[in-house]
Amino acid sequence: MNLQKVLLLVSAILFFFNGSSAQDKLIPKREVRGVWVATVKNIDYPKRPTTWDVALKEEWRILLKKYKEIGINTLIVQVRPAGDALYKSELVPWSAYLTGQQGLPPEDDFDPLAFMIEEAHKNSMEFHAWLNPYRATVGLDTNALAPNHVFNTHRDWMVKYGKRFYLNPALVEVQDHLTEVVGEIVDNYNVDAIHFDDYFYPYAVKGEVFPDSSDYANFGLGFSSIGDWRRQNVDNLVQKVNQRIKRDKPYLKFGVSPFGVWRNYEDDEMGSKTRAGITCYDDLYADVLKWLRRDWIDYVAPQLYWHIGFEPADHAVLLDWWSAHTYNKQLYVGHAAYKVGQNNEPAWENPDEIPLQIKRARMNFNASGNIFFSSKSLIENRKGLRDSVTYAYRIPALPPETELEAGSVKLHSPPELKKARSRRGAVRLKWKPNDNDKKDPPAYYVLYRFTGTSTGNFEDPKNIIHVSAFHTDQRSYCFLDGQPKEGRQYTYVVKAVNRLHQESRPSEARKIRKKKRGVKNLK
Repeated sequence: MNLQKVLLLVSAILFFFNGSSAQDKLIPKREVRGVWVATVKNIDYPKRPTTWDVALKEEWRILLKKYKEIGINTLIVQVRPAGDALYKSELVPWSAYLTGQQGLPPEDDFDPLAFMIEEAHKNSMEFHAWLNPYRATVGLDTNALAPNHVFNTHRDWMVKYGKRFYLNPALVEVQDHLTEVVGEIVDNYNVDAIHFDDYFYPYAVKGEVFPDSSDYANFGLGFSSIGDWRRQNVDNLVQKVNQRIKRDKPYLKFGVSPFGVWRNYEDDEMGSKTRAGITCYDDLYADVLKWLRRDWIDYVAPQLYWHIGFEPADHAVLLDWWSAHTYNKQLYVGHAAYKVGQNNEPAWENPDEIPLQIKRARMNFNASGNIFFSSKSLIENRKGLRDSVTYAYRIPALPPETELEAGSVKLHSPPELKKARSRRGAVRLKWKPNDNDKKDPPAYYVLYRFTGTSTGNFEDPKNIIHVSAFHTDQRSYCFLDGQPKEGRQYTYVVKAVNRLHQESRPSEARKIRKKKRGVKNLK
C-alpha cells in the first residue's frame, strides 16, 4: 500500500473515530446499506459477456464477498438494461450484456437471476430487481437485436429520440406490456423489491423535440399542456405496476430512484431551494410526490449526486427537502460514488465528502439508509471510499421494517433456542423454528448477545452478533460465538424475522458463564 493510500485510510478512519462513542450512537439498528449493480455496458456485472455459467457464478460470488466485507445489505441489480433480460423470459430476449449476443441463453439452462437472488439471500442481503422500463435500445443500430425484441415485434411502439429508441409512454399497449414484464419477475423470482431508476421520459437532447405531438393531439384531450399529459402517461404505468406487484405479493416493495431535484422553488412553492437545470417533474415527467402520496411506491431513493455546499443543488438542502416530502414512505439517499476522485469539483477530492453525507443521513429523522452508484466505484476504493464506508458499516444493521395492512404477513412465534454448548473454544448456539412456523418458516433470524445475566437493549445494534441467511427453510440453525471471555457471564436471545423485517418476541434467554474449558449454563 503506497503512502497516499495509507493517508487516505487514516483520514477516513479518524473522521469516524473522532468521538467514536458518539459516532457509534449514530449507527442505527435498521438501515439500508445498498449498492446499484449496473449491467448495461458491463459496468459492474458481468465484467465481460459469456455464456459460461461457471464464470458467471464465480464472478457473482466474488462480488458478494466484497459486498459482505463492506457491510452491504441491499443489492439493486439491473436485470433489464434495454428491452432485454438477465433472466428467463417469455416476453423479452436474453441480454447481450450477459452472453454477448442478444437472445443467446447461457449454457446448461442456467438462470442468472435465480442464482443471484439465492446467493444474495445466503449472504443476508435483499435483492431489488432494477428495470429501465422505456429504454428499448442503447443505440440506433438495430441489426443485432433478437427477433423477439420489442423493436422487431412492435415497431409501432417505438419512438426514435437522440441516438436511441424508446417505448412510447403514451400507448396503453406499452404500459400493459411493461406491467407484464414486471409481473413475470414478480411471479417467477423471489425478489424483495422492484426498482425503477430516473429514466422515464428521456433526458432532453439538444436541438431535438421528443416526437409525440401527434400522440398528444390524438390522446391529450382534456389536458391543459403536453407536460401534464406526459406526466399522466407515466402515472398510469407506475399505478399499474404497483397494482400488479401487490395483487399477489403485497409484501413486495416497489421503489423509485428519481433525479435528485423534484422541482425548483422558483417554479413551485413546494420545490426545493435549488437552481437545477433539470427536474424530474418538468423534464422527465415523473411526479414522484404524487406516487408517494397515493401509495403507489413504497420507498424513494433520490439521486442526490451533488456535494454538500454545491450552490445550485446542495446535497444537504436536498436531503432535508426529500425528508420533508416522504409522505410516511421510506427514504434512502443515493450517493455519487462515481464522482469521488473523478470530478472537476474540488469537493470530490475530499475523502470525507461521502462519509459526511452518511452522517447527515443518519442524523435525519426520516432517512433510512444509503445507496451507492455504482458497485465499481465503491469497490475501487477511490480516495479510500470503500474503507470509510466499511468503517461506517462496522456494526451490523437490519433493513428497515415495511409496514403493511395487518395480516398481510404474519409475525412469527419465538424460536426455540437450545442450551449453549462448547465447541472448539467457542460458545455453540443452536435453535430451530417454533412449531407454529414449520409450514411458513421465518425469512431469517437475528441472534443477540448481552453481557451479564439479563437481556439489554434490543435496539442497540452492537448487541447483534449474527443474522442468518434470508429466506431459508432449514430445520435447525447453529452459530459459533468465539468472542466471549473466560470468566464472564452472557445472555443469548434469538428472534425470528418475517419478510417485512418485523421481529418476533424473543426466545427463551440462555445465560452462560464462559469457562476455561467449556460453557456453564446458568438458570
